[in-house]
Amino acid sequence: MTLTRTRKSSSQKQRALEILVRLKRIYPDATCSLNYSTPVQLLVATILSAQCTDERVNKVTPELFARFPDAVAIANADVTEIEELIKSTGFYRNKAKNIQAACRRIVTDFGGEVPQRMDDLLTLAGVARKTANVVLAHAFGINAGVTVDTHVKRLSNRLGFSKHEDPIRIERDLMKLLPQEDWENWSIRLIYHGRAVCKARSPQCGICQLADLCPSAEL
Repeated sequence: MTLTRTRKSSSQKQRALEILVRLKRIYPDATCSLNYSTPVQLLVATILSAQCTDERVNKVTPELFARFPDAVAIANADVTEIEELIKSTGFYRNKAKNIQAACRRIVTDFGGEVPQRMDDLLTLAGVARKTANVVLAHAFGINAGVTVDTHVKRLSNRLGFSKHEDPIRIERDLMKLLPQEDWENWSIRLIYHGRAVCKARSPQCGICQLADLCPSAEL
């Protein structure tokens, strides 16, 4: 690595850490927006959140979890009943199929408990790294990676921390810049910021407290 690249990498890291500090200050109580009581319920809610708002998911899951509270109940359910309960989240047939398949594997291969290893989680239907990172971080306190949803993807590009579109490559870029203990801190607060300020179509750069550190800010 050349001296110029070393300096650029160091500068990027310093800027990322300063942004992280500010995000913690701006959103001190930020946490996962999905409502759940158990790791299985968080897994199901996260699968449901694909192409759907957390607000909509939280309207659906109380009845779903009352009817099917654990992996065994979901594994043995009539899939059409799951479909009916989650219909408003979109892509409901595929989501219902994946949720049931994931829970059946949890029952048969993991004793009815959500596994706590990334490699094991990725064997479950409907689970990619985004879902696995959310479950590991919020259900078990394990920072295995950086959750990259649409907000994190958009803001990471705007902030100049990744030039990629692929979530896995964005995640790798971010993992190099941030301390492991703050990987989920970064994601959850960046999601809050993406919803409140740095919106997709109309970023509010004039009121953004990160604008002086953002190469995309329009001031």
